Amino acid sequence: MRTMDFAPLWRSSVGFDRFFDLVENSAHWNADDNYPPYNIERAGEDQYAISLAVAGFAPEDLTITAEQNTLAVEGRKTVKDTDSMLYQGISARSFKRTFSLADHVQVKGANFENGLLKVELVRDIPEAMKPRKIAIGQSGSNDTKQIEQKKAA
Repeated sequence: MRTMDFAPLWRSSVGFDRFFDLVENSAHWNADDNYPPYNIERAGEDQYAISLAVAGFAPEDLTITAEQNTLAVEGRKTVKDTDSMLYQGISARSFKRTFSLADHVQVKGANFENGLLKVELVRDIPEAMKPRKIAIGQSGSNDTKQIEQKKAA
């Protein structure tokens, strides 16, 4: 696999540490790390949903943790008597799946239905960070500057 040299970018950028970390960590992604299977969908302009197929798990076996820019979903199956099990095709192994979230993406809620855990996310950009248009006044005049708010892209 090819390695990327970020040195030229480090010399001319400030504050992109998290982005470079994400790119570097994606290079270490293991293709065998595919349990449980999941979907990520865009539910609206600033709304997203992550659905995880967690068949065999109950809601009390699952833990969702949102911390800064990371969402972690963890599943630990309670131990049951396996003496009567003749064949076990439904996986009951423990897992921890983590997702990197962009700035200002928050967990809105989670639902468990028909073996699917659906985590709803919303991007809520603070008003102070949204783009705004600033009117330019004349030099020497007492005109007040008007600021027009625009919806972020």
